[in-house]
Formats: sequence, structure tokens, C-alpha cells
Amino acid sequence: MRSSWSNKLSLIFGPRPPLNWLLLCLVSVLALIAVLGSSSSNTFDSLTPISVPDIYTNYRRLKEQAAVDYLELRSLSLGASRQRELGLCGRERENYVPCYNVSANLFVGFKDGEEFDRHCEVSRNRERCLVRPPKDYKIPLRWPAGRDVIWSGNVKITKDQFLSSGSMTKRLMLLEENQIAFHSEDGLIFDGVKDYSLQIAKMLGLSDDSQFLQAGVQTVLDIGCGFGSFGAHLVSLNVMAICIAAYEATGSQVQLTLERGLPAMIGNFITRQLPYPALSFEMVHCAQCGIVWDKKDWTLLLEVDRVLKPGGYFVLTSSTSQPYGSSLSMKNSMLTPMEEMTPKICWTLKAQQYELYMAENCGF
Repeated sequence: MRSSWSNKLSLIFGPRPPLNWLLLCLVSVLALIAVLGSSSSNTFDSLTPISVPDIYTNYRRLKEQAAVDYLELRSLSLGASRQRELGLCGRERENYVPCYNVSANLFVGFKDGEEFDRHCEVSRNRERCLVRPPKDYKIPLRWPAGRDVIWSGNVKITKDQFLSSGSMTKRLMLLEENQIAFHSEDGLIFDGVKDYSLQIAKMLGLSDDSQFLQAGVQTVLDIGCGFGSFGAHLVSLNVMAICIAAYEATGSQVQLTLERGLPAMIGNFITRQLPYPALSFEMVHCAQCGIVWDKKDWTLLLEVDRVLKPGGYFVLTSSTSQPYGSSLSMKNSMLTPMEEMTPKICWTLKAQQYELYMAENCGF
């Protein structure tokens, strides 16, 4: 049997295998070993964890989060079924202001002006709905025309309330059919808003109120802004005035000011800290705002000092119902205690003319 196989091999390769055939077999075996070794090493390498740089991981996480945020925004824009749509409030809540309830505030003991502020901890009405626009609401006029003329149907004040108001309000507003026109030349104090602004500028040592920016006055907090006439004039001078006033059941100052396209917000200066960071304004203006500054151990004046920038100005105006010659009585009733307090908070009397009082923050 063995001789037959050896005979066959000898017939194919001859009596002895050639050297080339042996070399070919050796190379083939080495190549097979190399291939098997590389595949096994790759297998083991795949089992070992690969260290990925943190920056790549973070970037991938950001991309995934961006994709999730996009899908959520898309579902909101398409009105997903899980989003509950809010209905409209009743007509009786046309002028609804959240958390404003004077009777409830009085019942729990708020007084001395605090009852006119919003106290959400007292209000029990948790109904969520969209407040309807007024019945005769119209789109406001384009700026700057809308700054001086608004639609009377867009605000709460009525013609009867306007006619029964004092001469001050009538000088500020003229009711014409379905519009309310603000005429600043017949407004605010003395000979009008422009003259009033010019007087403040001269008290600052400026020749004209157009130089407010040169004096560093860029932002003004107007407390109890009335109907926003002074703020509207400052805006025309590229000075930004922000109105803050308490809500009024009849004809809100903030509502009229916002309708004129001027920044305003509901807030009672008497009750709590203002929602502004420290050192926010170059000027704080208070014209007939009715605040008793020495109340609560001068806390209200200290709040003005908090939001006033170093070198800023506090402008205070008394009631125009007093004649010009009564500045002495005003000084005795209001300015005398203030003059005692202002040096303690590093304020100096800048100027005083008639019912107008100006103090300057000394800074650090």
C-alpha cells in the first residue's frame, strides 16, 4: 500500500520534491499564520474598551441634545395633542390683573398703601385663561405717531372719567372721538414737558436737555409716571425712561404708557424691593408720586440709593397744586428730614428750584 502511494508521488514530483515547491509551501504556511494572527488580534482589540477623547463625547452629547430640543420645539409649533390649549377668560375679566385684589388684601391686614399692591399669596384664583382684548380694541398706530395718539377703546379710562378728572389730566390728554391725543406742550409741570425737561437740564449745568447723554444720563426710572409724557419726551432725546407705577382700578398709568409704546411695568414702590439690579439707573425721577420717603426708617430712599449709579441724580417734584411761593412750606414738610438723611447715604443737594429738588449720589 505504501509502495503504491510512493510510486504515485514519485511519478508526479519525481523521486525527490523540488526546492521551489518546498519554499512555496513554507511561504504559504507563514502567510496563513500571519493572517490568523492579525484577525485574532483585531478580535481581542475589539473586546478592549477604546478611550475616546472627552471633547468628542461632549460634542456628540451636544448634538444629541440639540436634536432633542429641535424635536420638542417642532412638536410645540405643530400643536401636539398633549399640549392643553388655554381658553378665553370671560368678559368680566377683560381688565384682569393677576393677584390684584384690594378687598382680599384689606381683609388679611394690608394697609398704608400695601393693599393696592399685588399679593399672590392672598389670591386664591388659580384659573388659567387668556385675557380677552377690549371689545373695541384696535391695532396701535405705528411709531412715532402711536407715541402721541392712542385708541381710546384700547385702554380702560372712559370719557366720563376723563371729564371728571382734574385739570392736570385734561392738560395731559385731549379726548377726540375714538382717540386720545397727548399734547406735551400743554402737559406736566410749569410750562410743559419740554420746559420741565429743560429746567432739569439747567439744574445739571447743561445748556439744553439734548445734552443729557453727554452728562451720562442714559437710563431713567420714572416712579409714578402718570401717562408717560415725560418718558416719551426723554425717548425723543435718546434717553430710555422706564415707568413703574401701582395698578389703578380706573385708568392704569402703566396701561396708558404701554399703549404709547413706552416701557412700563406694574409695581408698588412702597411694598417691596424693585425688580432691578443695583446701580441700574443714572437718574430716578419722582414727580408727584405721593411717596413719604421717611416712612419705614427711610427704607424707600435707601432703595432709590440701591438702584442709582454712583454720580446719579434723584429728582423729586412736589404737587403742582401748591403755588410757586409755597416752596418754603414744602421745604419744611418734606425736604428738611430729607436733608438730614441724604448726607448719611453720601448724597449732596445738587439744586432746588420751586417744587423741584435734585440730589446727587456721591459715588464710592
